[in-house]
Amino acid sequence: MIKYEINGGHPLSGSVYISGAKNAAVSMLPAALLVEGVCRIENVPDISDVRLLLQILSDMGAMIRRQSPNILEVDCTHARNVTAPIEMVRRIRASYYLIGSQLGRFGRAKVAMPGGCNFGVRPIDQHIKGFEALGARVEQLDGYVCAEAPEEGLTGGHVYLDMVSVGATMNIMIAAVLAKGTTIIENCAKEPHIVDLANFLNAMGARISGAGTDIIKVRGVEGLHGGSYCIIPDQIEAGSYMAAVAATGGDVLVQNVIPKHMDCITAKLREMGVRTEEYDDAIRVIQDGSLRRANIKTMPYPGFPTDMQPQITACLSVANGTSIITEGIYDNRFRYAAELVRMGANIQVNGEVAVVDGVERLHGCSVKVCDLRAGAAMVIAGLAAEGRTTVEDVHYIERGYEDIIGKLCGLKADIRRIETYSDSRTDAAG
Repeated sequence: MIKYEINGGHPLSGSVYISGAKNAAVSMLPAALLVEGVCRIENVPDISDVRLLLQILSDMGAMIRRQSPNILEVDCTHARNVTAPIEMVRRIRASYYLIGSQLGRFGRAKVAMPGGCNFGVRPIDQHIKGFEALGARVEQLDGYVCAEAPEEGLTGGHVYLDMVSVGATMNIMIAAVLAKGTTIIENCAKEPHIVDLANFLNAMGARISGAGTDIIKVRGVEGLHGGSYCIIPDQIEAGSYMAAVAATGGDVLVQNVIPKHMDCITAKLREMGVRTEEYDDAIRVIQDGSLRRANIKTMPYPGFPTDMQPQITACLSVANGTSIITEGIYDNRFRYAAELVRMGANIQVNGEVAVVDGVERLHGCSVKVCDLRAGAAMVIAGLAAEGRTTVEDVHYIERGYEDIIGKLCGLKADIRRIETYSDSRTDAAG
């Protein structure tokens, strides 16, 4: 069992370097199946979701070479169309991108229903709607999504998404790259990692336009070639460290960011009384007073991201006044609130709304993680709390945060990672 131990109450200081965007990386690796040639991908985060996808691709026959912890060469020229083991697919939500990439490359796909974090109903009906618009026949059988293109292959189609969906936007885009003709996707999500995926595919020879707007056009090409690409910095990882400074106090330079991508988060932190200074590729975060209350409503980009909602709630639990947080994307994303309450937070949840009455301080205790971003919130709360906090089920956190212990220790946090073995030995690091 792996857990984190945190001795809280210490302001953070120093600088932290942000890794590549998780949500871009986990779409690009399946998309590399479309490429006949070597994809050299830089700034790849070294996280468990990425390692799992690399294992799936390797089992399919892809040649993978790691030039450094964050630079990969992926060659899927001789990849085979095999079904990934269900136990691997169900450990990661982004496995659904394999449906689009295998359908586009091989004309058929059989992929288990995806897993990942469980914080509400997240159907893939919009993905299926898109595949069917390209001419595929799709059915769900025995826990698998089975998709098959007609004999003549996929053809361009027109898709209007019933709701703004990041995953569906990216998956349909992947499937359409090698289809005959032009595909138009309307009511698209606009997140930075969607633009990054389109830029990656274009660097390999695709013809995608409109990414970052609500209409994307994909003009099918005969094939994709190898090339090089560098993944953008992770907006949510950067926001998580900014929130940690807000909750604990301190002065931290957050490096390797695109400040424009951070506007929705930076603006809310400023509203809460946090000082920020923007540079070309960094943001300095300074917190030396009390936090102020704020109201939050999560929305599709460029609105406040749902993936930052738990972290900002941890901050508001120690802010002056009453804050109202409305979750506008997912159902049941406040499951983590009960753990913050155990630490002394005053949070009342009613459906999609949480009312947070700020308290003077939180108190360390043992808490459990229920999903990736809730895990980040537990760590932030532990850093701000008095006494010792033990965070359990941290495998969720390591799905999306590279070397979180090392980075926080570099900011003068008192945190360590403990592995407990069956013979009661412990190994502490950090």
